[in-house]
Amino acid sequence: MVAVPKRPKITVQEVKSDSIKFTLSDCDLSLANGLRRILLAEVPTIGNLIIFKSKAIDLVEIELNSSVICDEMLSQRLGLIPLTSSTVNNFKYTRDCNCLEHCNLCSVELYLHAKCEDDQTKDVTSVQLISQNPDVVPIKTSEGDKGVLIVKLRKNQEVKLKCIAKMGVAKEHSKWAPVSAVEFEYDPDNLLRHTTFWVEEDIDKEWPKSRYSEREKYPVDEAFDPHAEPDKFYFNVETTGAMKPEEVLISALQVLQKKLGVVQLGLEALDRKDYNGMEDFY
Repeated sequence: MVAVPKRPKITVQEVKSDSIKFTLSDCDLSLANGLRRILLAEVPTIGNLIIFKSKAIDLVEIELNSSVICDEMLSQRLGLIPLTSSTVNNFKYTRDCNCLEHCNLCSVELYLHAKCEDDQTKDVTSVQLISQNPDVVPIKTSEGDKGVLIVKLRKNQEVKLKCIAKMGVAKEHSKWAPVSAVEFEYDPDNLLRHTTFWVEEDIDKEWPKSRYSEREKYPVDEAFDPHAEPDKFYFNVETTGAMKPEEVLISALQVLQKKLGVVQLGLEALDRKDYNGMEDFY
């Protein structure tokens, strides 16, 4: 009898403005964990570069800074401001672009010019950053959101600068992360015995039940199958606001599909004993 291959299935349970809950079923643990790692580290977004005055290119050009914060710290704070990245697929990685330094195909320029002319302290926030591209702007959680605080200015203090935003992924730098946390759980009732609970008196009182639990009590003395494998996984993905939660999930699935495609092509080449170009897979 020929084994029927599993067909992974995703069931979305809840979608909010900054999170998405879903279950992944009919697959093995390695695939589910691969999706988790991609969500955390390999979904591309647009982010401010924070390398201050590189010899190759001034990624943050500070023309004037008379605030109490030094230039390097100001660059760092600018680099950690999340930018909307829904149109990230319209951009190229800098390494794949044919331009000499940066262009509108691989980057976005943002400008900031603020000066305090009053006796009261002036808060300079991310909403004052002016972007060349209306699709790539600092995120706002609501219409009244004042943005991320960059620097505070006293009277006659001034800041004037330009910074470059480019596409990247979180495994290069955390500033490109569209996800702040990924809750990942399987076997909430510990039927597979992957966890050994340390108990003093009562396991059900000392270990809170998961929201995904389907049993009243943890199995303690029940027999279990040591060869059983998990096939249902629970995800809760919290985003930074750079992309919509559903966009993050779709992008992660596309990255995973590409990776699996590369593996499949490599295996097919090995079957044909065609080793030309196989160094690209290693």
